Amino acid sequence: VFDLQDLELTYAPPFGSAKDVINMAGFVASNHLKGDTLLCHVAEVEARNSHQQVVDVRNGPELDKLGRIPGAIHIPLDELRSRLHELPKEKELLISCQVGLRGHVACRLLSQHGFKVKNLSGGFKTWQMATAE
Repeated sequence: VFDLQDLELTYAPPFGSAKDVINMAGFVASNHLKGDTLLCHVAEVEARNSHQQVVDVRNGPELDKLGRIPGAIHIPLDELRSRLHELPKEKELLISCQVGLRGHVACRLLSQHGFKVKNLSGGFKTWQMATAE
């Protein structure tokens, strides 16, 4: 896993990005293994208890267009630092964004401010697919 994040792959803008999807998978896995980012999955979000709160860090237009997880607090990532006082410090926060990247950033910010957090693996897209009827 740790080798994947540093793997040198072909870089050519029309064919491959500077950080390939393989590198990104290595970053996610190594962050989890090192404990830098705790992950949660759709089943945990669906079975959340009174000591947990979902926080959606997507932008407003994304929620309006794509939907939201029922019961989630909405605070866009760009506003998170200035709105920390709105979040319950006594609860574990399950962070959701569109696919997980902004959730990771939010988790790092929140954990540095003393919140207990987990990032929803795959974000809203994964939750939406897993709960579709």
